[in-house]
Amino acid sequence: MSRHSRGIQIKTPDQIALMRVAGLLVGRTLDLLRDATTPGVTTGALDALAETHIRDHGGIPSFLGYGRPPYPATLCISVNDEVVHGIPGSRVIEDGDLVSIDCGAIVAGWHGDAAITVAVGEVSDAERAMIRAAEDSLWHGIAAASVGGRLTDISAAVEASIEASGDYGIVEDYGGHGIGTEMHQDPHLLNYGRPGKGPRLVLGMALAVEPMLTLGSSETQVLADDWTVATVDGSRAAHVEHTFALTEAGPWVLTAIDGGAERLGALGRSVHAG
Repeated sequence: MSRHSRGIQIKTPDQIALMRVAGLLVGRTLDLLRDATTPGVTTGALDALAETHIRDHGGIPSFLGYGRPPYPATLCISVNDEVVHGIPGSRVIEDGDLVSIDCGAIVAGWHGDAAITVAVGEVSDAERAMIRAAEDSLWHGIAAASVGGRLTDISAAVEASIEASGDYGIVEDYGGHGIGTEMHQDPHLLNYGRPGKGPRLVLGMALAVEPMLTLGSSETQVLADDWTVATVDGSRAAHVEHTFALTEAGPWVLTAIDGGAERLGALGRSVHAG
C-alpha cells in the first residue's frame, strides 16, 4: 500500500481483494435489508438484523461508535425528508415511506460502504423516478472513472445524469469519499462540477460514490440529534452509494454482488471479473 502524492491511499491488488470481501458483506446485508424493509418493521429492528448478519459473517459494523458524538448504531436509516445519517430506533416503517439505508462493514481492517433507497408499498411515480435517477447517476459516475482521468470526471457524470433524468435538488454539503483502511479518506467527491479537475485517477484508488437527490430544494439541516440530515423544505430524498476500485480491468464495484458487470456493461465499460 502506498500514498498518492496528494495523500490518497492507493491499494495493491491483494488489498483490493480484501476490500471485496468487506464489500460483498455490505452488499449482501443490504439485499437482506431490502427484503426486510416492510410496513410495520421498526428501524431499530432493521439495525439489529444488520448487526447480527455482519458479525455472524466475520465483520464489524463501520458506523457503530464512529465520530463525535459517537454514532450509536450499525446502520444509518433515513426516512422520507431525511437525507442521510438518520439514527435507527423505535420509528415504525409505514406504507408509502422512502427508506434510505446506509451500511458499512470492516473485514480484516478494510471497509466497504454502500447505500440503497427502498420504496415501501405505494409511493408516487415521482418518488420512484427520483430513486431511479439517483441509481442511474451513481452508475454513470462510476462508468466515468478511468485511469488517467480526474476526480471531477465522476462528479460531472453524476450531475449530467441527474439533470437528464429530471428536475431534482442535488445535495451539495455531502458527497462521496475515498475509502480503505478508514471508512472516510481523501478525496472528497462532489456530486456536481466540471470534469477534468481534482486528483488524477490511478490504479488502486478506491472511492465511494453516493448521490443524494431531493424532490425540492437541495438545502439541508442537521437535526437535534447532531446526526440526522434532513431537507429544509420537507421534500423527500433519495440516497444511493457503492464502493469501487480502479483495476487494470476497469472499475470493480466492490459492494455490488456482480461487481458492477450488468450496469457498467450496459454503459459500455469493461469491468473487473470477480
